[in-house]
Amino acid sequence: MLRGEVSCVGLLVNVDKPRALSLARTLLQWLQGHGVAALVTPEAGLALGGNPHTAVLPDMARQAGFLIVLGGDGTLLGAARRTAAYSPPLLGVNLGHLGFLTELEEGDVLGALPALLAGRSEVDERMMLACSVCHAEREPERYLALNDVVVAKGPFARLVRLHLAASDGAVVATYRGDGLIASTPTGSTAYSLSAGGPVVHPQVDGILITPICPHTFYSRPVLLHARQRLRLDLALTATGRHGEVDVALTVDAQEGRRLRPGEWVELAAARERVRLLRRPGWDFYTVLRRKLAEQEPGDEQRNDGQ
Repeated sequence: MLRGEVSCVGLLVNVDKPRALSLARTLLQWLQGHGVAALVTPEAGLALGGNPHTAVLPDMARQAGFLIVLGGDGTLLGAARRTAAYSPPLLGVNLGHLGFLTELEEGDVLGALPALLAGRSEVDERMMLACSVCHAEREPERYLALNDVVVAKGPFARLVRLHLAASDGAVVATYRGDGLIASTPTGSTAYSLSAGGPVVHPQVDGILITPICPHTFYSRPVLLHARQRLRLDLALTATGRHGEVDVALTVDAQEGRRLRPGEWVELAAARERVRLLRRPGWDFYTVLRRKLAEQEPGDEQRNDGQ
């Protein structure tokens, strides 16, 4: 629960979405009219025009009571990674399609703001996943994910063999197939769900491992304890070679790169947590039913405002 009234908010705007820019202008005018200071990033300030108050992200996160993220689930995923070091509450506004992570639809924002600014809100804290691409002769490259880390083959129809072990050397499994999804409970409703993984309540701290198109009968998703540290290697073939299969790593479907010879991936629960702002009474199961189980044909178009 946020305590006390909020006197300053930040706006993180997807500047590639005209509707996000339009709503941002409306919000800036509304907030000014209600005596609430508002900050936008310098990039958004240029796109919006009108000389709004701007601040770089660290300063915005320190000054604002919460940040309003205008875009959709993808925009919120990016905002979560960018602000993880500062941990400000994030209020997601859906201007995309499904809007599973976001709290508000476009038409609900102005009606919901007075209560949120008065401190009548709840904070939904979510686990993040830390991913490191390692090599014996280089410093690790570190990534953060709110949804998932995916290690998968390239465009050719060849299997990859991935060896997953715990940090103490205990072997979890060797998978043959198109790849592997390591997701947080938040990400269990994303790519992992499409690959046959279970839905995991977001307050359960754990790492969900879901194979992609496994070429065995026994490969099944497995939920590991969040204290486990995992190592993922491209497994050798029977001839002792890696083969010529392209393998890539992607983070939240937004960033990543190809894995090179001699590299491996380490996975663990991150120290950073994401704090999502919710209206009182928010319930995961209600969102699950509305967004997935009971979605009717045409709902996606309605959520997108088309």
